[in-house]
Amino acid sequence: MKIVYQSIGIIHSPFTDLAQMPIQPTGDASAARFAEIFPDFVEGLKDINGFSHVILLYHLHQISTLKLVVTPFLDSEPRGVFSTRAPVRPNPIGISVVRLTRMNDNVLHFADLDVLDGTPLLDIKPYIPDFDAPTDVRVGWLENVNHDVRSMKSDDRFT
Repeated sequence: MKIVYQSIGIIHSPFTDLAQMPIQPTGDASAARFAEIFPDFVEGLKDINGFSHVILLYHLHQISTLKLVVTPFLDSEPRGVFSTRAPVRPNPIGISVVRLTRMNDNVLHFADLDVLDGTPLLDIKPYIPDFDAPTDVRVGWLENVNHDVRSMKSDDRFT
């Protein structure tokens, strides 16, 4: 089945290269930047400014390879791509929970962004703790990882 999505906007950030980009939006190197929403979709922003955080879904446009087994940033063991956040996926879709700091017309400003400049934005959803933060959680292989994700940066392993 062929599935086609239309970009609703463009994400702008200071990150122009996958290497040295933060691996998650909670990283120390994450940045404050913005997304420009295309005119046809601006009406859909109604009431979004009442939320402190939003979920961004985006197309990982710089990914040109697929790997089903990867060595993730926080581990040295090869893992199935679906048990990681690695970008080299069958469908290169990224997800980030970011802090929405303000909205000006068709521009949403964020803190804690970990996305490459020029990334096509596919969707925005409000972050709702009652829906999005389950309490009885297992984190698989990450339970044994002692790395501080806040200080981790990307490298060239997925380029």
